[in-house]
Amino acid sequence: MDHYDIVIIGAGLAGSLAAIALARNGHRVALIGPKPVIADGRTTALMDQSIEYLKELDLWDETVPLTAPLVAIRIIDDTKRLLRAPPVNFRASEVGLDAFGYNIPNAPFLEILEKHEAGLPTLDRMTAAATTFDLAEEEVRIGVDDGRTITADLVIGADGRRSAVREAAGISVHTWSYPQTAVVLNFGHELPHQDVSTEFHTEAGPFTQVPLPGNRSSLVWVQKPRDADETLKLAPDVLSRAIEDRMQSILGKVTTEGIPQSFPLSGMTARRFGKGRTMLVGEAAHAFPPIGAQGLNLSLRDVMTLVELVGSSTGGRLPADTGDRFDSRRRIDIVSRTASVDLLNRSLLSGFLPVQALRAVGLHLLSSAGPLRGLLMREGIHPGSAIHALKAGLREKISGKSA
Repeated sequence: MDHYDIVIIGAGLAGSLAAIALARNGHRVALIGPKPVIADGRTTALMDQSIEYLKELDLWDETVPLTAPLVAIRIIDDTKRLLRAPPVNFRASEVGLDAFGYNIPNAPFLEILEKHEAGLPTLDRMTAAATTFDLAEEEVRIGVDDGRTITADLVIGADGRRSAVREAAGISVHTWSYPQTAVVLNFGHELPHQDVSTEFHTEAGPFTQVPLPGNRSSLVWVQKPRDADETLKLAPDVLSRAIEDRMQSILGKVTTEGIPQSFPLSGMTARRFGKGRTMLVGEAAHAFPPIGAQGLNLSLRDVMTLVELVGSSTGGRLPADTGDRFDSRRRIDIVSRTASVDLLNRSLLSGFLPVQALRAVGLHLLSSAGPLRGLLMREGIHPGSAIHALKAGLREKISGKSA
């Protein structure tokens, strides 16, 4: 029976990145999960902190040709409500960066990760499904559908919203749903995007264009479920024109690529993010709507934390309380990010006039107040930085008065 330091269940982006990082730290790792039946047509905007981590893992040079930088993010209130906010522009140069991050197509990014996995001698990739779990205090025992049984010091659940690892660990979840469906696709356009992402806020949710290399962009169009079903039925030329009209023709003529995909929107957070020898990362731990490029960036912070917590291999057994320590380390970040995305999404859906007024006032302040906008941008790129900046500012004022 094979024994591993760490077994990771789920071979998507979060699980694959965790496997590569841990194997490069000398741990013997098994990554278990079947290949996706349908290629993921979505893209992911990775922010500066995540890009720096990809560079640490020697993955960036190979990935960068697939990407487009995000030098600016523009928010346009495209609702028809009485109280509307002015456009807000966030520029990376305001916080001393060339770009907030880069937009990466998920499917080719995963192919790059799979190639790197194959080159790591301490990483075993099993394209199978885990079927049984015995999460004992002494070690973890896992049955695989190819007939093997393996053991490990730790197990990481990176197996999505319906995580079998989470269920086996007895960790419950809090779930909620939205009356929304996200339609995702890529499209070509006549005019250059100039590396600017534009997010139109509508009564049904955000309509977000994100740059890809060349005169191409990805789209996340959040709609009411019935409207999303109708959108998926449109002929390519009709859909292209609908997207151009919704974008107010700011990128000229639009031509859609491939077949659009759709995803019902809901939210989920685990009651715990780790327990005993178990840790949860990615959508096994948290899930929310695709707003503000928070999803995979939050998942990568899960990965960064667990890699730091486990450390480099010493040849000894990994502690039985690793999951409990991981839970305490990740709680504030996950809960605060989930709450902020949920609040922003519900503010778009709300027909309650005071809520609309608060949202409009907030965006107006961001539009006119440079320091406040800068704090928000830093917080989005490096979580916790806004609080540190405020503390530093207060200390400077106090020390100035005392002098």
